[in-house]
Amino acid sequence: MGQEPTGKGKSGAPAAENAERCLTLLVEGAALNVLDVDPGSYREFRSNVSKLAQQLPDRLPDDEKLSLIKSVVHEFENYRNTGEKVTRERTAGWRGLAAMLFRDLLVSLGVSSSSADAARLGKEIVGLGSAEEIQEWRTQAERFLRPHDKEGKPLGIASMRSADRSTANDNASGLRGGGSAVEHVKAILDRGGTGFVALFRLSCLEMISQRFGAEAVEDCLMAVSAFLTTSLHNQDAIYHWSDASLLAVLVGRPSEQILAAELQRIASHNRESTIKVAGRIIMLRIPLAFDLTPIDRLRSADDLYRLSTERKTNW
Repeated sequence: MGQEPTGKGKSGAPAAENAERCLTLLVEGAALNVLDVDPGSYREFRSNVSKLAQQLPDRLPDDEKLSLIKSVVHEFENYRNTGEKVTRERTAGWRGLAAMLFRDLLVSLGVSSSSADAARLGKEIVGLGSAEEIQEWRTQAERFLRPHDKEGKPLGIASMRSADRSTANDNASGLRGGGSAVEHVKAILDRGGTGFVALFRLSCLEMISQRFGAEAVEDCLMAVSAFLTTSLHNQDAIYHWSDASLLAVLVGRPSEQILAAELQRIASHNRESTIKVAGRIIMLRIPLAFDLTPIDRLRSADDLYRLSTERKTNW
């Protein structure tokens, strides 16, 4: 007959004590490697688990040890539930903040949040979860806010909010709205024609508005539109684009450089505008700047709405 087992490990300590010590280390190690999702809850969780783990090596009846182990499991469950709640609330908060910042970004850039692409991107924020989804959304947002033409050249930050999308001529300039410009460019693209789009930006209108009022701004806009209409060629068309800009569709020019020189001469000869304020006649000269875009660089006529009215002109 062989010897009866002594119940001791290699170190001479009772096997039960070794098992209890291992269980204590296991519990403390598991708690140590739990993510610190919420600092306050995490400190409380670690403290509770540590107190319970220290009681495991005590010589307690099996039912009390089992009760301690259940309490440890319960602490892990409580912290998991708390962590999931905190994560959900935090994720919802970040999503809400991202959506708000995206809307504010569109406003600051002058982009219409009602456009199909902008509305879609805004709605998708609340459903973003994985890193892959976030990266894909970021890529789409980059393409929307920084579009490129067919040749890969940047068209500039979008400016859709201020663009006049109507086709009526009920604005201060007396010209048809930007919607007619889009239709005109679409017809040129459909027939494979060529030409240029010139976005004329009128400076100092904000100062004029503050000093003389909105009617003075309208008078200036009307005077500049009349000046450009008489200065451009008969086949050219000019449209009301915003409260501070006009857009012209120009055809029949051999090159961008020649057209730029022509428009520069026109801008430099812009005469003073006569406005009437409080019974007084006031002479104002509105500085003109412009940006040129070849029509064949546009992917579609709707890309006109992406022409920035704020970027620095090269002309």
